[in-house]
Amino acid sequence: MKVLYGFIVPLLLLIGAVALRVDDPQQVQQIRNLVFDTYQRLNPRPYDPALPIRIADIDEESLDKFGQWPWSRGQIAKILDRLRELGAATVAIDVMLVEPDRTSPSAIARNLPPDETFSAARALMATLPDPDQELADAMLRMPTVIPFAMLWDDPHRFQMRPTAKAAFAYQQGIDKETPDRYMAQLPYWVTSLDILQERAAGIGSVNTSPDSDGVTRHVPLFMKIPSLPTPHPSERNDPWYRSEEPYRGSLATEALRVAQQATTYQIKLAGAQNENLFGGQLGIAKVRVGEITAPTASDGSIYLYDSGHKPERFFSLADLWEPDFDAAQVAGRIIFIGTSVQGLRDQKPTPLDPVMAGVEIHAQIAEQLLTAQYLERPYWADIVEIAGLLVFGIVLLFFAQIRAALFGFGVACVAVVGSFGVSYYYFKTQGLLLDPLYPAGTAFFIFVATTLIGFIRTEREKAHVRGAFSRYLSPILVDQLSKNPEKLKLGGELRELTVMFSDIRGFTKLSEGLDPQRLTTVINSFLTPMTRVIQNRQGTIDKYIGDCIMAFWNAPIDVEPHGRMAILAAFDMREELLRINERFAEEAARTGDKLIEIKMGMGLNSGICCVGNMGSDQRFDYSVLGDTVNTASRLESLSPAYFVDLVIGEETALTVPDFALLELDQVRVKGKNVPVRIYTGLGDESVAKGNSFIGLKGVHDAMLAAYRGQAWSAARASLALAREAAPDHLAKFYDMYEARIAEYIAVPPPEDWDGVYVATTKGG
Repeated sequence: MKVLYGFIVPLLLLIGAVALRVDDPQQVQQIRNLVFDTYQRLNPRPYDPALPIRIADIDEESLDKFGQWPWSRGQIAKILDRLRELGAATVAIDVMLVEPDRTSPSAIARNLPPDETFSAARALMATLPDPDQELADAMLRMPTVIPFAMLWDDPHRFQMRPTAKAAFAYQQGIDKETPDRYMAQLPYWVTSLDILQERAAGIGSVNTSPDSDGVTRHVPLFMKIPSLPTPHPSERNDPWYRSEEPYRGSLATEALRVAQQATTYQIKLAGAQNENLFGGQLGIAKVRVGEITAPTASDGSIYLYDSGHKPERFFSLADLWEPDFDAAQVAGRIIFIGTSVQGLRDQKPTPLDPVMAGVEIHAQIAEQLLTAQYLERPYWADIVEIAGLLVFGIVLLFFAQIRAALFGFGVACVAVVGSFGVSYYYFKTQGLLLDPLYPAGTAFFIFVATTLIGFIRTEREKAHVRGAFSRYLSPILVDQLSKNPEKLKLGGELRELTVMFSDIRGFTKLSEGLDPQRLTTVINSFLTPMTRVIQNRQGTIDKYIGDCIMAFWNAPIDVEPHGRMAILAAFDMREELLRINERFAEEAARTGDKLIEIKMGMGLNSGICCVGNMGSDQRFDYSVLGDTVNTASRLESLSPAYFVDLVIGEETALTVPDFALLELDQVRVKGKNVPVRIYTGLGDESVAKGNSFIGLKGVHDAMLAAYRGQAWSAARASLALAREAAPDHLAKFYDMYEARIAEYIAVPPPEDWDGVYVATTKGG
């Protein structure tokens, strides 16, 4: 049953992956597109500045020179005449010319008040040239392509269809199909003024075909105008059928057609002469524009082989009349007029540029057609990708059954590396778009799934042992023992640790009057949240000793800096204690029971310890031993003597020089000859940067220095200042020092006194 389960689940995953790839939903296409975008970024189409394509840019400089957009059609006419003077071959305007010129004399005359006073002005304006007519006349002198756009939404205006400027001939495919079924089309359109359409040498679509993520990756070379009759194919022997409608070229194809003085487009469908259909799909296969033949996708579009934005493509329209303007930028070239100004909203994301000017996309398509640099997704790509997915998937299924995880991993790596390597090679050398990610990723996912199933089998076998040990050891230790069973033996290692002791102050008095059940509840209510706080700060609980918690940091896992984490845990425990006491107060108010308020003391010390499994062969604990542990216990016991809840050893304090720490004293604890400095903590670095703490620390350190130097008057003066700046909970600490100073004034210390306080008992 286990073997069957381990085979069926990966097999179902493989079948599901193949079915998803055959359906090819939008999400899969998006992933594929991202891979192809990456290829283009790694190997963009090289740009050749010698190509006869340039963009006359309506840039900020042009707007400053000729005024805000839209310009008068008369100004555009002057630009066309200037380009003709400089020897341009063809001009393609990527700016919609839909409305009559608002600056025309007739438009101004219509806006004058209907008053006889303005009759003369109206008569004079009627004699002035019409800017739209000027532009139309300029188009006769300079072969010009003007734009139209297909729309999803009704523009709510009546317009004639874009005028046909070229004939279309198509060579039928299988079943005598026409391009209608495949060519891109939208239900509505906007186009230029009739007078401009009449005089234009070409009219081209400015539509692009952005994908669902908004990125323009392919551009239709032709669009179909809806609601126009399509000629029915005749039975003549002539394989070409000609029609002027309903098809229109794009701005780029029209510019190339006009530049070549061609009159007809030729479209060849898949299945036509010399177009193989084996394993392929129906649709448009190739188009011919003059002397240029280009392969296309089935809808007549081509992939944008992006070179990225190239400033060399552009020149500013503002420079056309400058004496030093390089006429070679125009002479003999196809000039696209468009804008790179973002405010004019002709910006489109491409694989290499998130904000490319739309006119540059059209210029790039024209460059690709001129240089025959194409990206193609061949008709057999789907078959190859699905076959690769099946091969790698089946191999992985085989290795999964024999539990050869290493070999399965090797196959998965070959699937990933091989797929990407082959795919990128064909992209770079032949411009073919083959998806490596879906088949390779699916194969790797199947490997992960089979490996996970094997892992689940193993984990189930360990589950019983984990459950038993987790009640005696920390989760971290249980996890490590399950991964490294060899550690389940006696032995230890020397490591630098930070050790904490924490217990309840006045526990004996607290327990008076509480029955055993109530006392157990109180202890558990304290130990449980405090344990959680310590573990959240990556600490390891060593043991509970009655109401005392012993914990340490930096074993069995590395914690750096462990001293910092231990102090932060102490700060968190201080805050958690406030919440615990609030809950006790709420409970006492609700039930009328005795009010319980817990006070806590903590000691922290850092140093070298022996940590490991301590005990006997029959029973042992993961614990720590060493002088550092003993000192931490002594420091915790000193907290009531200094009236603070936290005593920090010097080695631990050195790990947090940026924290708000105050030195308490130098002490020589019982059993040690070398004195240690002890500290308490008021907060982290945010507290340390506050003016109140900075002021307190200054007078506090001055008090200690005067005290150790036996300058009693200065010590008293600094102590008074420190008392004023300190929080209320340090008042008893300063009372202690005031009593010491008074005692030493009355009975001076011996001559060899070094300012060290001697703790004569374990507790101080």
